Amino acid sequence: MIDELDLALVDALRADPRAPWSRLAGPLGVDPATLSRRWARLSADGDAWVTCYPSADRIGRGLTALVSVECRADAVTEVAATLATDPQAPTVDLVSGGADVIVTVAALTPGQLTAYVLDRVGHVPGVLRTRTAFVERTLREGSTWRDGALDPEQREAIGDLPWDSEPDGGEPRTEGSPTSLGPTDRALMHALGADGRMTFAELAERTGLPPTTVRRRVDELRRSGFLVLRCDASPRLGGHAVGTTLWLDVPSADLDAACRWLGDLAQTRMCGVVAGAEANVAAYVMTHQIGEARQVEAELGRAFPRARVIDRQVTLRTVKLVGRLLDPEGRAVGYVPIDT
Repeated sequence: MIDELDLALVDALRADPRAPWSRLAGPLGVDPATLSRRWARLSADGDAWVTCYPSADRIGRGLTALVSVECRADAVTEVAATLATDPQAPTVDLVSGGADVIVTVAALTPGQLTAYVLDRVGHVPGVLRTRTAFVERTLREGSTWRDGALDPEQREAIGDLPWDSEPDGGEPRTEGSPTSLGPTDRALMHALGADGRMTFAELAERTGLPPTTVRRRVDELRRSGFLVLRCDASPRLGGHAVGTTLWLDVPSADLDAACRWLGDLAQTRMCGVVAGAEANVAAYVMTHQIGEARQVEAELGRAFPRARVIDRQVTLRTVKLVGRLLDPEGRAVGYVPIDT
């Protein structure tokens, strides 16, 4: 049974994914043991999880693309399931509109991305055609989205928590910042991708690294923004919210202001400037009803009259979300490490 405490707990972990229960207990008004039990149940049921991935924007290399895939009518789910097994495809959605599937693709170089789209996606049985939009820059991404389950006082209290907290207690954060990502960092990211709340002791055992090295490196990667931690939940906790991808054509003179406007909306989970498509902005908005996305469009039109909606794609089902494989009800049932 999902209740208000579950919703508040998940939103608290969206603000601070590795916060120890002792630090969340006060703002949420319960004891740490209760929070630990709630999270154990939610994660065991696949209703909530914390994952991890590298930030291409921060490390200064790597590419992300949104690939719209048209399929034969009898092959849509099979195509999505096939692509969901690929480490290069962190997110796979079944959608309405001008495509059947949208795949978020990650790669280190344009050549790798092109090879994946043409040689992998293009050869999957049932795929008819693809359209690729390169993400030029990201203005807002999913780790910053909140469901609104916390009141202002709770948000303020949790917002004051240090982001580098250790789930079972830990040292204050250290100084220093990474200048590059190596094999050690990849091992840590893969482990945290499977369980972003894994303790430092568990990380050390999983990676074979000394606990002091694990603690220091995770701290450096988080503080620098190279490593992104994110808490997600099944539709049961989100009230079966409707996700809509809006493809927009915004005049260059309005581009930065319009993207800032979209990024500031509570409904926006992702907003990015894209290239290689008719649209130059892609925004993913979360609403409670399908028609509410129209309200976002109307408000955008009033603020930026020259902006045009090129296409809108309602998410019918998310097959994979940032590496996490989901069942038809949106519960996590597996994990494919993100690898470029």
